[in-house]
Amino acid sequence: MTDAEFVALLSSNRSVSGANVTSESALTFSAVLACVRVLAESVSTLPLIVYRRDPDGGKSRAEDHPLYHVLHDAANADMTAVQWRETSMVHLCLWGNAYSEIVFDRAGRVRELWPLHPANMTVKRVDGALRYEYRENGRGSPIRYESYEILHVTALSMNGLIGMSPIAVARDSIGLGLTLNEYGARTFANGARPSGVLEHPGELTDDAYRRLKESFQAEYAGALNAGRTLLLEEGMKFSPLSFPPDDAQFLESRQFQIEEIARIFRVPLHKIGDLRHATFSNIEHQSIEFVTDTLRPWLVRWEQAINQKLLSPNERGRVYVEHLIDGVLRGDIQSRYAAYAVGRQWGWLSINDIRNRENMNPIAGGDGYLTPLNMTTIGEEAANAN
Repeated sequence: MTDAEFVALLSSNRSVSGANVTSESALTFSAVLACVRVLAESVSTLPLIVYRRDPDGGKSRAEDHPLYHVLHDAANADMTAVQWRETSMVHLCLWGNAYSEIVFDRAGRVRELWPLHPANMTVKRVDGALRYEYRENGRGSPIRYESYEILHVTALSMNGLIGMSPIAVARDSIGLGLTLNEYGARTFANGARPSGVLEHPGELTDDAYRRLKESFQAEYAGALNAGRTLLLEEGMKFSPLSFPPDDAQFLESRQFQIEEIARIFRVPLHKIGDLRHATFSNIEHQSIEFVTDTLRPWLVRWEQAINQKLLSPNERGRVYVEHLIDGVLRGDIQSRYAAYAVGRQWGWLSINDIRNRENMNPIAGGDGYLTPLNMTTIGEEAANAN
């Protein structure tokens, strides 16, 4: 398949099930909405810190850097940093690309970041350089941006420049889930399921049939009328029907589609409210795997895009941005304290190191490291004996 054929395939919204799947309609499927919310809220609320490398090889927060305020507090005059990153992550999850206009001050420093809707953006390569064309609301003359004016973060990509929309790639899976939702809703709207048939001993005229149908629909159809007692006359009788096998298959199909959507976004089921496979012993490890296997690829994409586009060439290497994920990787309190004890006893954690990890203020004299008395460097004991 050529690149043009692949793009044409993704541009269609019609799924095999017949459902029209767009980035907006996909959100009406609860599993898609839950996955997008989990990813967007998790990434946007992780602290994104600007660091400066110290001469001794350590690092310190560069709170005096102009970019620190933009990424940590307010991305622009109308949006907080969390709102901007959350919106951008929604764009990434649904369209596979997040674009933001970079506004510079007179000194060439980043002052604001404004998200641009990916559905209205076109990326072209002109004379070897990328150029971005944006149409507000998808209409009118395009606003042209040079590459340095746009912060562009991509999802999984075929060419390394434009991300693929998960909604477009997984259109049929999402379409099937939407179709099952619609089928279930319509079934319940019509009385949950055909619960039986009415049998009349004689022959009904067209008018009698119409009146019977209208009165029966008004009195007994719909979920609100489920369970009402039937009043039959003229020798009519009601013969019940049951469909337990069909009901079971329908529920299994819906459950499988939820798992399918979670697999597409690589979100653990317990994160979207499905605790069928969760246990007390594995839920902590699943949460840590969510950070290392699901969130980390997104975080690295964000960090590298920001380091490349929002820092000047002279700053790169000396200044960099990084997410603070220590808090979400911590285990339960018993596991943490046991690990701290080992680190403290073997001399690679100080009291203030531990307090910092627990979000506690440092104490005086807490920066010292212990040295086990029974440990020495190989060969040092023999040298001292001589």
